[in-house]
Amino acid sequence: MNANTMTLKFYLKAIILSTITLIIVVSGSLMVFITKQTYLDTVSQRGIELARVLANDANVVDAVQRSNFGQTESLQNYIETIRSKTDASYIVVTNKAGIRLSHPLIKRVGKQFIGDDIYPTLENGLTRTTVATGTLGPAIRNFAPITINTEIIGAVSIGYLQQSVTDLLFNYYLEAVLWLGFIYVIAILLSLSLMSKLKRTFLEYEPEEIVQRFKEHRLLLGSIREGIIAIDRHHRVTAINDAASYWLAPDQDHEQLIGLPLSKLSQGLSLLIVEALDNRHKHSITLGRHEFAATLYPLNIETTDSGYLIVLNHEQDMSELEQELARTTAYANQLRAKTHEHSNKLNVISGLLQAGRTQAAIDYLQQESDYHQKILGVLVKSIENSPIAGMLLGKYNYANDHGIEFSLDDDSHLRNYTQSVNDDLITLIGNLIENAFYAALQNPEQQPKTSIFISDRTRFLMITVEDSGLGIDEKIAERIYDLGVSSKANLSEHGVGLYLVSRIVKRYNGSLDWERSDDHTTVFSVYLDKSELNK
Repeated sequence: MNANTMTLKFYLKAIILSTITLIIVVSGSLMVFITKQTYLDTVSQRGIELARVLANDANVVDAVQRSNFGQTESLQNYIETIRSKTDASYIVVTNKAGIRLSHPLIKRVGKQFIGDDIYPTLENGLTRTTVATGTLGPAIRNFAPITINTEIIGAVSIGYLQQSVTDLLFNYYLEAVLWLGFIYVIAILLSLSLMSKLKRTFLEYEPEEIVQRFKEHRLLLGSIREGIIAIDRHHRVTAINDAASYWLAPDQDHEQLIGLPLSKLSQGLSLLIVEALDNRHKHSITLGRHEFAATLYPLNIETTDSGYLIVLNHEQDMSELEQELARTTAYANQLRAKTHEHSNKLNVISGLLQAGRTQAAIDYLQQESDYHQKILGVLVKSIENSPIAGMLLGKYNYANDHGIEFSLDDDSHLRNYTQSVNDDLITLIGNLIENAFYAALQNPEQQPKTSIFISDRTRFLMITVEDSGLGIDEKIAERIYDLGVSSKANLSEHGVGLYLVSRIVKRYNGSLDWERSDDHTTVFSVYLDKSELNK
């Protein structure tokens, strides 16, 4: 297998195997080191304790004392009997001059002790452990002084030959290696079992194949014209294609929508899920300016409810071209009506002039001029922003044509901003005014009225739009800013205005509120931080 054909599964096996091996090697090395140190410390402690016991033995003390006075003494039999009951390699008792009174080899009894490491004990009474080479070879040697009334008369040396220690440690190491080998094999088997489980989980696909299929899945979803949305059992979006993303959240990338609750994108679709009751369900729904047939498919994997697949299909009665033609036709009819209106006014003026009623004609012209100059005066004085002023003048003309009393507060003020900000303000203010016009016309009990106040004199831009309508239906009051939610049930294009307004307000970190006032009017208020507008 060369590097070009190595799969991710192979790399995972190699990484797991390397990791387990490294852990075993490091653990084994630490265990060997700790075991050796622990054993050596134990040997040292045990040898010192045994040496102290023998240094206080009356038989040993008496024999050493007599030896110091020139008598020939041997503790060979006594000491060897004791040594045979311990794991010490040798026990040597010496007098003050370092002459042995005992030794495992009887021929060395009475000879001088080999090694200078005994003299700190004989001369200074130190109890100590050393590693040195004696007549029997390298050993761990433990020394304790023999004293009478604080007078040092000899020493006891307990030795453990390193070869014997090594042989004993080898037995420990062999047992430890067997256990580590057993753990290593178990870890390898568990890893292979895990890899097999992963392979079954991935439906026998290699990880590279899964990545390739995921890319194909994304490409396929992106190329479908219908909207596709997948949600889990908690109604959170797990997958969404470009078409559905454009219809539900046109100003966000579809990757940002993954994980969001469906209710954040559309309350209408969220309610459809509740009504589906685990069955395939088809329903008509309006999203923005489009009508859709929303089909819900329950996703069941291994008898566990895991969510829904939502498919959105267009149900438009007209094509985009037909809709554009209808809008153009409506505009042409409006222009025709305006032309007819102006023609009638010209006929009135012409008739008055022909009848010789010049003053009446002048008064009629003045009345029409005053009617329009009033709003123009407020706009010129208060609104420095030409695009907004032009838009407000258009709204004024619309209100005048439809019998709506439209007023701009005299205290209003708005300066110029950048083109992009102006475009957003036109969308924001225009949609609020259009909604106010519609609401005012729906209330048969009052004369349609709409008023607007705009001010950016402080650090905030404040916009309030008030209408004399009936207010907002309680059924949609909590979700009026959702795309597709509207009280305009008989209109084909609705549910977009307040959605766009809310998105613009969020973009500038502002606030959007509405309330029903005591005089039975509805007021929408917008506050935008001017520092955000000037970025």
